[in-house]
Amino acid sequence: MHDFFTWLGGFLGDLIRFVVDLLSRLHDHVGDAARGFLDGLTESLGIAPSLVSLLVLVVGLWLLYLALRALLRRRLIATVIWGALGVMILSWLIT
Repeated sequence: MHDFFTWLGGFLGDLIRFVVDLLSRLHDHVGDAARGFLDGLTESLGIAPSLVSLLVLVVGLWLLYLALRALLRRRLIATVIWGALGVMILSWLIT
């Protein structure tokens, strides 16, 4: 009976170790993929790979999205305002 529980404890320990190693490797690969994506994005846009630059990029794209939504709702003044702000922020960031 003692051998059975020794075997069961060893089996569960190996199983837990396998799951932890699998999740650790998955996390490493996802991190590497995200880092590569962000490096490629910032390099192709010519911006610094910093958190502030990426946040400004997201804000600029969000403003362009707001301009598109306003255009689809036929609000031309709002479209011009959101579009101008979005283009201004993105052009400031990229140059």
